[in-house]
Amino acid sequence: MNPSLQTVSIQKIGAELAIAWSDGGETYVPTETLRRACPCASCGGEPDVLGHLIRPDITYTAESFELTGWEMVGGYGFQPRWGDGHRTGIYPFPFLRKLGGSFTA
Repeated sequence: MNPSLQTVSIQKIGAELAIAWSDGGETYVPTETLRRACPCASCGGEPDVLGHLIRPDITYTAESFELTGWEMVGGYGFQPRWGDGHRTGIYPFPFLRKLGGSFTA
């Protein structure tokens, strides 16, 4: 993947996030998939002192999958805001692209 890959356009279309990339590729990620893959420590867990990953139990509601907005983080990531108030996950562009696969026009 190109290290200078950037987003050209991001839109929420129904229950999907549609992303156009600077290399001409497109990615479509269902919002539920996006939320369940949240990389923040509160959702994905974090290692203990021995390096074992401790994952929290997460309870989702309908609002958990409602994408209400987002921010771009530097030139490397996407930070969504969810209907239940969650907003700490930062999705690096390569991870975001991998979540939905990529299609080239």
